[in-house]
Amino acid sequence: MAGNSFGHLFRFTTWGESHGPEIGVVIDGVPPRLPLSEADVQAWMDRRKPGQSRFTTQRREPDEVKIVSGVFEGVTTGTPLAMIVENTDQRSRDYGDIMDKWRPGHADFTYDAKYGVRDYRGGGRSSARETAMRVAAGAVARKVLGDGVTIRGAVVQIGPYKVDRGRWDWTEVEKNPFWSPDAQMAGEWEGFLDGVRKQGSSAGAVIEIVASGVPIGLGSPVYDKLDSDLAKAMMSINAVKGVEIGDGFTLAAEPGETAADEMRVEGDTPVFLSNHNGGVLGGISTGQDVVARFAVKPTSSIMHERQTVDRQGQETTVQVKGRHDPCVGIRAVPVGEAMMACVLADHLLRHKAQCG
Repeated sequence: MAGNSFGHLFRFTTWGESHGPEIGVVIDGVPPRLPLSEADVQAWMDRRKPGQSRFTTQRREPDEVKIVSGVFEGVTTGTPLAMIVENTDQRSRDYGDIMDKWRPGHADFTYDAKYGVRDYRGGGRSSARETAMRVAAGAVARKVLGDGVTIRGAVVQIGPYKVDRGRWDWTEVEKNPFWSPDAQMAGEWEGFLDGVRKQGSSAGAVIEIVASGVPIGLGSPVYDKLDSDLAKAMMSINAVKGVEIGDGFTLAAEPGETAADEMRVEGDTPVFLSNHNGGVLGGISTGQDVVARFAVKPTSSIMHERQTVDRQGQETTVQVKGRHDPCVGIRAVPVGEAMMACVLADHLLRHKAQCG
């Protein structure tokens, strides 16, 4: 099955299924002599793993990563770097009733129509379980970028409820189970999602990823623009249905006088007076914060009976069992951060190769 690799000079390929014995990633293009240990990767894996609150799936996976190639005596060798994670808490029996039914909102129908076969156990390859290995790749990408680049993510909306940017505090993100930079909104989301969960339903979310310290000049126009690669990276995450860079769609309502980021000089350095364009102009980074935002649809697996069709073409109904996120967007924050890191690392290496 093609389409399992991402990137150019920093290129990773993931493999494995939701209920298979293990999942893994192979990364090519990692520079040699970078200090790297399993503990370096595990710290990021722990932020994504399931079962950490009642607002995420209760599947209990330790997500313990193992490096199997590409590292020797604590440093990268420059050869392909491979990592694996064992699946230890699969409950395939939860999916026996839907083996011949297509779940609305899932990839069941499209995988079956395209390949003539589908792994019905948790969605197989289409499951968000795959994103664990993106986070592992992102951990390595952060090493490539170095300490000068900081990547942070936050949930800015769940259902119809948005954060108040006047109360934005990055230190709050790690203090609540919603990655909310607005402590007050985190409390409101708790009550909202408790109601959604008890009703057997689900809610969508919007996630914002911000990269600070990005060097000027990353991006390869015309077809490999930094923002176009970011859009592809974020859109490739499970359940994502919309991506914007900077102010994104709201720019369509702004006049040209306010939409453009004006410039002045401080000392000998050009500076921008705003960042409506998300740190990218003409597909090339400006040195400002790179800002990407993406919308995640409500979790398709809900407890309500839904109308569908089976593999024999008969109309029927389906009620999904198992352990599912009432808001899958919550766990998308570390994944979005990882994809931002991978895109930036790839473009950093490409920039050095072309421009020195």
